[in-house]
Amino acid sequence: MTALTGKYTLSQYFEREIQSQTRHEYLDGKIIAMTGGIPTHNRIISNLLVALYTGLKNQPYAVFVTDQRLWIPERQIATYPDIMVVSEPLTYQEGRKDTLINPVLIAEVLSAATASYDREEKFAAYRTIATFQEYLLISQEKCYIEHFQKEGDCWVFTAYEFDRIIHLNSLRVEVEIADIYNKVIFS
Repeated sequence: MTALTGKYTLSQYFEREIQSQTRHEYLDGKIIAMTGGIPTHNRIISNLLVALYTGLKNQPYAVFVTDQRLWIPERQIATYPDIMVVSEPLTYQEGRKDTLINPVLIAEVLSAATASYDREEKFAAYRTIATFQEYLLISQEKCYIEHFQKEGDCWVFTAYEFDRIIHLNSLRVEVEIADIYNKVIFS
């Protein structure tokens, strides 16, 4: 990820982002360009989107992919999760109609460049969101998913591999790992 030099206000970030052809994250005054994904990354996102959309079809949730911005006020971060499930009605950042603040589930597809950031700083920031209940970290190198689920004040970790089912308890949905990795070829 490449940062623009200087320190920017949130208003300056939104002005730049509206005009930009590429997406950027806002990290407490820094504007950082986001990299594009490879076909495996996009296939995993598409597969999970279909599974979640189908499983939540008649429930009061909306499923969003990479172009939907999330605001994390406690950390002053604007970011674009790979997948985000939000309770309806949608809750927006004050004064915005393009930035949400109430995710229940977030999923990130890991790359070598972002894996430690997604596991550590980003997860710590996501945990400051009151509505946030579940986090999926999905490997694109092998069939492996890390699932973090909030239970009371604690986060419970489960690792999934191969032909298993992920129980997304906050959404009352089950997703098969085989569906997430459908047509994904590991090198």
